[in-house]
Amino acid sequence: MSDSDGDVTRGAAALLVVPEWHGQRLSRDLDARAEEAKGLALAIGLDVVAVHTLRLRQTRAATLIGVGQIEAIKPDVVERVAQLVIVDAALTAIQQRNLETEFGTKVIDRTGLILEIFGERAATAEGRLQVELAHLDYQAGRLVRSWTHLERQRGGFGFLGGPGETQIEADRRMIRGRMARIRRQLDDARRTRQLQRSKRQRAPWPVIALVGYTNAGKSTFFNRLTGSDVMAEDMLFATLDPTMREIRLPGIDKAILSDTVGFVSDLPTELVAAFRATLEEVTTADLIVHVRDIAHPDSEAQYDDVRAILDSLGVNGSQDGEGEDDAVPQIEIWNKIDTADVDARERIDEMAARRPDVAVISAMTGEGVEAARTLMASQLTARHRVEQIFLRFDQGEAMAWLHARGEVLSDVAEGEGHVLTVRLDPADRARFERLWPQGDGSI
Repeated sequence: MSDSDGDVTRGAAALLVVPEWHGQRLSRDLDARAEEAKGLALAIGLDVVAVHTLRLRQTRAATLIGVGQIEAIKPDVVERVAQLVIVDAALTAIQQRNLETEFGTKVIDRTGLILEIFGERAATAEGRLQVELAHLDYQAGRLVRSWTHLERQRGGFGFLGGPGETQIEADRRMIRGRMARIRRQLDDARRTRQLQRSKRQRAPWPVIALVGYTNAGKSTFFNRLTGSDVMAEDMLFATLDPTMREIRLPGIDKAILSDTVGFVSDLPTELVAAFRATLEEVTTADLIVHVRDIAHPDSEAQYDDVRAILDSLGVNGSQDGEGEDDAVPQIEIWNKIDTADVDARERIDEMAARRPDVAVISAMTGEGVEAARTLMASQLTARHRVEQIFLRFDQGEAMAWLHARGEVLSDVAEGEGHVLTVRLDPADRARFERLWPQGDGSI
């Protein structure tokens, strides 16, 4: 892990600072936030040697936290030989530089830490480009840190700014150029994905997208359903790049299951923008399965974070109650029930019993997974409508498509073809119409 100021290697000693502002209404407990921040550090192999939770009355423009709090943390940095201080908040370039001066060690904020994790985990060429774009976007506004050693050269000879600012501007031009090249490459990748989507839409198989907070157990559930060996560890952001596999569901011969990147609270805006193309896979799904760690103390807050990102992608329909037919159908899988105590489990089961869109499971042990498969299948067929479609005898491909994608209830010969009564999803009906226009053949 590195940036322009130096390197911090895996296993390096890190001290964690988790601030909370007085009077700020937070959905998460401070200790739970500290635990998540520690998990982020561990995900990149850092050794968290100390955690400081701070309650702030106001934000200091120069250092974010107060002078007294800095003085209280300093001895711990020295005593524990911390090579890195992680602040679980957004820092400006000036705040980061000043804290590095005060602590005498490297400092990164939450955004920088998540960018480092994504940079290490991205496995595909597109994933690496997305991370690099996000990192360049993040660094573009922080170049003043890299060139403070040139400040003493500013001015003189009538040139405003001097060589220090000239170097910064040159670097900014270089970064902007690199970002433009990456965006062009990502546009090419997006067009390729759109072609792949088009092919999938032609194919008679529904697409199911798994979403959820990082470490909710999506990949374990994915492996349980598909028999795959996608990386699934008790670690934040264990997997980043989307993975697709085919599965069978009750009454559905074949479906495509997609495991997407896990979400997290305060996901850096740079990353949301960079990964938007990948996350758009969710918007084209036939069903969204929201996997939740139902035994986690912050399960509700995590749910809200995921919903907020889904809202930003436009998969929840309009917010004014209109156009909800365009919303992608969603269900919830309440995972990790095996980690809940007896009382919590009873309460969870009671809540789930009142929800027709919820299945309670343990992806680790397999408990409830069959019920989840049945729920997924029922949701995929819930909006199906009975249609009558006329096909000529020579339209064998269209006939096979309807048998694979829908449920053919009857087939009656009539004239130069036959009339099929088919139970079909409206989206599939629209796809069928694009593939085999029925202007003169539909009934």
